[in-house]
Amino acid sequence: MVKLTMIARVTDGLPLAEGLDDGRDVPDADFYKQQVKSLFKNLSRGQNEASRMSVETGPYLFHYIIEGRTRNVQEVLGVGEKLDQVSQMSSRLTSESRIYAEKAKDLNRQALIRKCVPVAAVLVFVFLLFWAKNKLS
Repeated sequence: MVKLTMIARVTDGLPLAEGLDDGRDVPDADFYKQQVKSLFKNLSRGQNEASRMSVETGPYLFHYIIEGRTRNVQEVLGVGEKLDQVSQMSSRLTSESRIYAEKAKDLNRQALIRKCVPVAAVLVFVFLLFWAKNKLS
């Protein structure tokens, strides 16, 4: 049964994550954590060349596995590029939607003018007829 899990960078031995199954099961948990940290420091110095090994210490075994994550870094960079593309498309979509909104307002204004101008022209013509009739009489 796994009692303690720690993840660290091999380059500098910096612990990145740690998990303890249940602290009550391991009375000397701090002692074993210190041993794991010293193991990480030894690995960061390049003293152990094997990519997998088990180290026995008292009633417990430390198992370590060294795996490279360069492929994942490339995937993260690829995701970053895709996010940049999505951001650019979003910016383009925003600017095009503003243009669309302006054109829609302009079309609505033109439709209103086309409706109201003939009615206004007829009213002006009728008003001029009444005005001219009153002037001539």
